[in-house]
Amino acid sequence: MNYQITKITEHHIDGYAQAFDSVARELRYLAYFEGLSRETTVEYVRQNIAENWPHFVALVGEKVIGWCDISSLDRPVFEHAGGLSLGIIHEYRGKGVGKKLLTAALQAAKERGLSRVELTVRERNPVAINLYERAGFVKEGLHIKAVKINGQYENHFSMALFIPENE
Repeated sequence: MNYQITKITEHHIDGYAQAFDSVARELRYLAYFEGLSRETTVEYVRQNIAENWPHFVALVGEKVIGWCDISSLDRPVFEHAGGLSLGIIHEYRGKGVGKKLLTAALQAAKERGLSRVELTVRERNPVAINLYERAGFVKEGLHIKAVKINGQYENHFSMALFIPENE
């Protein structure tokens, strides 16, 4: 499969929104039941671009098939850190896209001067947990009954990657 990893631009907003919505509606990976409003998505992407936060998309032709972004935690005491989000639409999983997106985002985080990248991942998502651990993330804690979907609870892990400063 031929695909490319690129920094997100405003041109990619609608495709990013569709990919995000597709993954969210699976109810298995994200902390959303569906994608965000177009207005919220546009604001989020524009802010990431303006503030040079790592935000990448994977493309097959012009189609956005996945994303990885590291965004602000919105407090001065967290200026050294960012929160990671990653998703691949179903039919493109298992092809190395997530690993390449993650690698690009983490390199950009390092270049931006971040020293901590954090995320949460559901306990029943061993593929993602393995990907994050191979990239150097460590589990920091288990959140019991953190997610409730259709009356069913799930736990999730907090994970973080520590980027050495001045490397």
